[in-house]
Amino acid sequence: MSLTANWSYPTAVRFGAGRIAELPEACIAAGIKRPLLVTDRGLAQLPIAGQVLDILDAAGLGRAMFAEVDPNPTEKNMEAGVALFREGGHDGVIAFGGGSGLDLGKCVALMAGQSRPVWDFEDIGDWWTRADADAIAPIIAVPTTAGTGSEVGRAGVLTNRETHEKKIIFHPRMLPAVTICDPELTVGMPPAITAGTGMDALAHCLEAYCSPHYHPMSQGIALEGMRLVKENLPRAFHDGTDIEARTHMMAAAAMGAVAFQKGLGAIHALSHPIGAHYGTHHGTTNAVVMPAVLRFNRAAVEEPLARAAAYLGIEGNFEGVCDFVARLNAELGIPETLTALGVSNPDLDRLVADALKDPSVGGNPVEMTEANTRALFEACM
Repeated sequence: MSLTANWSYPTAVRFGAGRIAELPEACIAAGIKRPLLVTDRGLAQLPIAGQVLDILDAAGLGRAMFAEVDPNPTEKNMEAGVALFREGGHDGVIAFGGGSGLDLGKCVALMAGQSRPVWDFEDIGDWWTRADADAIAPIIAVPTTAGTGSEVGRAGVLTNRETHEKKIIFHPRMLPAVTICDPELTVGMPPAITAGTGMDALAHCLEAYCSPHYHPMSQGIALEGMRLVKENLPRAFHDGTDIEARTHMMAAAAMGAVAFQKGLGAIHALSHPIGAHYGTHHGTTNAVVMPAVLRFNRAAVEEPLARAAAYLGIEGNFEGVCDFVARLNAELGIPETLTALGVSNPDLDRLVADALKDPSVGGNPVEMTEANTRALFEACM
């Protein structure tokens, strides 16, 4: 079976090894003549970033790059990127990297032509209609990790530096016009990043599958995404050059982001404030809190997870799924607790308050209250 394909779900996706070479064609398809490559500081120093700039330069598209992007991007990062975009007369963004580079690139494209502050476009009700849609620059997304799935999403996550809150910025036109998923770009990922981003993909699929909202298409995608993670994340972790495993993980990441249109839940409601306040890696944080959240939601998810276990080849129904997650975390070297992750002396009052304001709360199958959310945080510590 060929592992190369052209998809249009939910946008045009050029999927397969070596397809980064098609970046100039993607720019033409998106109507971009002067792209700004947006990535993070670490990735900007690696050969793959230079490879992309060389491809653009050879096609007459320049080699402009913005890389002042924090691991948890902030509005200050975005403002600097927008300033460079405007100064350079750019007409489109190539969002390149993991979740931070992809999210920040999409936010730069959104804000390049806006006059209102970015917080006016938070994912609340119809706030997105406040934006001048015609002023949003076209986006090409090129993921270099297999986790966030932001390459097929309509939003970006920004951390407010003043309040230390993660905010989801949304607009339908933040969906990239073209996405290039080239698993060869993920081969150089360190094992710890492979583990953290892979568990992010699993969290997206697992929470989407368990969400109480009605969306059978997303539920089916989430189930198959979980299977791909189960069968391929350990392979990619132990052998980073396993291109077949890397390919399936890149597909699983995109599937998770498509699936969570159905909803997320307590895993993300907890990990967002933890990451915002303590700077932890998002996917790794998801993995740390995942076992406790499964137990927290047991009454509502025991039956659907029993069905999932049968499909995934996991014995023991709900308990089997819990055991699988615990074993996978251990195999990947994921810390067992938030304390081990580096969260010391946490302000539980603030974490609980922020978790209950997080948009993911509404997708959790068990209602989250101040009391049970505090208990859940304590269980994760």
